[in-house]
Amino acid sequence: MGNSGSRPEQSVWSQFLPEEQAEVDRLFDALSSEKSSSASPRSFSLEALKSHIGEALPPDMVARLYDGMRRVDLMRPAKGPSESVSREQFTASMSHLLKGSSREKSFMVLKMISATDGPVKAREVLKFTEDLVGSLVHVLSHRQELRGWAPKRAPGPPPRVQALAAQLLSEVKLADGKKLLGPERLDCDCDPAVIEDWVFRAYLVATFLSVVIHRGFGLSWPLDLATLVPERQVDQGQQFNSVLDPLSVIYLNSQLPREQQHRWHLLFSSELHGHSFAQLCGRVPHRGPCLLLLEDHDGHVFGGFASCSWEVKPQFQGDNRCFLFSISPSMAVHSCTGYNNHYMYLNHGQQTIPNGLGMGGQHHYFGLWIDVDFGKGHSKAKPACTTYNSPQLSAQEDFRFEKMEVWAVGDDSRSKLAKSNKSILDVDPEAQALLEISGRSRHSEGLREVPDQE
Repeated sequence: MGNSGSRPEQSVWSQFLPEEQAEVDRLFDALSSEKSSSASPRSFSLEALKSHIGEALPPDMVARLYDGMRRVDLMRPAKGPSESVSREQFTASMSHLLKGSSREKSFMVLKMISATDGPVKAREVLKFTEDLVGSLVHVLSHRQELRGWAPKRAPGPPPRVQALAAQLLSEVKLADGKKLLGPERLDCDCDPAVIEDWVFRAYLVATFLSVVIHRGFGLSWPLDLATLVPERQVDQGQQFNSVLDPLSVIYLNSQLPREQQHRWHLLFSSELHGHSFAQLCGRVPHRGPCLLLLEDHDGHVFGGFASCSWEVKPQFQGDNRCFLFSISPSMAVHSCTGYNNHYMYLNHGQQTIPNGLGMGGQHHYFGLWIDVDFGKGHSKAKPACTTYNSPQLSAQEDFRFEKMEVWAVGDDSRSKLAKSNKSILDVDPEAQALLEISGRSRHSEGLREVPDQE
């Protein structure tokens, strides 16, 4: 922030590019000239901020932003919050929220939570996080930037907002080194160092703050949302209601490798393609990395990420980038332990070994299993799945389900295949073997160009 002798507005303005600073100045001028503002000409009121933002952000978040800004005091010793927001306070706040370090962002988070300078209660941090998560999906929906994902409409507080907020709060590490897990710890104190550490490690908090401010105020400079919300692709003419809502998608997408975050393409849905294991095996293999999701009869939503293309074969496959996850009633990701390599399993048509789809654990005791008799499966984890250290994902150990989805993430493997000038038989030995067993020849053999040797 520069030395203590420098003017605060100079030190914070330096974080903006000239064109960005010009837009911040114009925004303040518009706010301070709002007819609804009862503040002095060089400041703006809460009514002016509400009038300017309109319906882009929920009222609770607008109030938090306003309170956070007016509690910033860069010009004089602390004398309590000002009655309105000055240009210097506005510039400093926007700089901290959009361009600041973890320390500066956490400073604003604390100002948005409480008027005091001391520690805040964990339950206050949870309420702030719920407001932040709710504001994110609200502003993206308002700006029509959900990229095809539709919010779920339900009475009462959205459960996915609470689930994601609880997941983010679980990343808080208290002064004693313990994580903030369980309702019994909501009365614990979180001092500024704890909040700064949280904002640094739980990067989605800072990301959500930036998006809420940027899109809430309608700033014109670029903000890339491609890796936050993936484009939803469903084959033309197909309409269905996904078990996922935007917050679930955003959370799962944040766990994927960056090169696979920009696009999700639906490969299989039990709603569209039927309750058929044969259909699943016909639509999913050799399509690149995938996310598999289930909703059991008790409303639990869970699944797994396959980092490699699925293949129908009687051996385990995949690598240590795979993971299992839950979405409802709580959000969590369970990554590989290194105990074994039982990452993925897909088999069909065998008489002596299990037929079905599995991830983690071992035969007859998978962390996630979908039986060839479609519509039933199991999640066995006592005390935890050996491969992923995951708990039981379903409500019942042996569960039944109605809804299943599989999404290819990133670029479609078939388009990559076309660009590489290879036949599907080149990457699918089983398809080639079946063709040869049936006595049919590969008519394209010898007609394609010889690929470059690497």
